[in-house]
Amino acid sequence: MPIKQITALELQQHLAQGGQCLLLDVREAFEYRYAHIEGSVLVPLNELPQSPHLGTWDKGQDIVVICHHGMRSQQAAMFLEHNGFTHIANLMGGIDAWSRQCDSAVPRY
Repeated sequence: MPIKQITALELQQHLAQGGQCLLLDVREAFEYRYAHIEGSVLVPLNELPQSPHLGTWDKGQDIVVICHHGMRSQQAAMFLEHNGFTHIANLMGGIDAWSRQCDSAVPRY
């Protein structure tokens, strides 16, 4: 089954309406320090397979995976799906789209 794709505006609306989800940022720590969505959790893509979080997250919870433009997050979403997570979405356009469309206070790079 293809990974669900969500736009920045759809995510913003979901959060504004009180929607709950885990915002999983899979960029590197230096990228996250520069720009991130408030409340997101950083687990760099290369650390995801060994992350202790995998054993603590509910496999049925809504997870939105975030990176810079949407490529690494797509890889992470496929990894999560392969490992039994069932409600995953990839943020199309990544943090860059979030900055351009939803929150200009989040720096672009």
